[in-house]
Amino acid sequence: MKVGIMQPYFLPYVGYFQLISAVDIFVLYDNIKYTKKGWINRNRMLRNNQEVIFSLPLKNASDQTYIADRLISDEFDGQKLYRQFEAAYKKAPYFSAVQPLLQEILSSKEKKLFQFLSASIKIICRYLEISTPILTSSDFESQPQLSSQDRVISICKDLQATQYINPIGGIALYSKVAFMEQGIALHFLQSRYPSYTQFGADFLPWLSIIDVLMFNSRDSLMSQLPTGFELI
Repeated sequence: MKVGIMQPYFLPYVGYFQLISAVDIFVLYDNIKYTKKGWINRNRMLRNNQEVIFSLPLKNASDQTYIADRLISDEFDGQKLYRQFEAAYKKAPYFSAVQPLLQEILSSKEKKLFQFLSASIKIICRYLEISTPILTSSDFESQPQLSSQDRVISICKDLQATQYINPIGGIALYSKVAFMEQGIALHFLQSRYPSYTQFGADFLPWLSIIDVLMFNSRDSLMSQLPTGFELI
């Protein structure tokens, strides 16, 4: 049983979906503190050959507030953000294919941040035919008071995992020995980012999954998901 665990992010990069496709169960943290400087409610798109940040504005809340309790601002206009994507990508080769997906995500009236992000991730998984079950941590977690590596190991044990896969960025955070002592093999996913033509300019990697979808067919992405990474 292979397990992956991540915070939810707003239209995250392709490696996030490679991770979901690589595991048997994927867990989204909802009972974890929101971090202002992270990428939970923001990401980057390509506009005029430059990377531009887009975001979900949030209502003010304490820094101690869990992601599950954060609310999207009443000022957020999904259609305004959709029009920004439209202006940026309307000449992209797969805009017409991705347009309904974007409309479905951005027309949501959901005000709870976690629910909005979770739904958007699942919509993209459906588009890419990723069938991995996606669980919410608070629905089953036995020891949410733990932190960092101990918490990950506890969740893996809750799910009877034999393998835990984490993005390569966490390689300094987790010990393969500590996991193995609990009967769990730890692997890190190194994404081989697909290079593709954007608008004839220099390639800008690591943008939102939306950028990848705009310039690559669904079939080509579906074929790359199982092979576009290596496990370390």
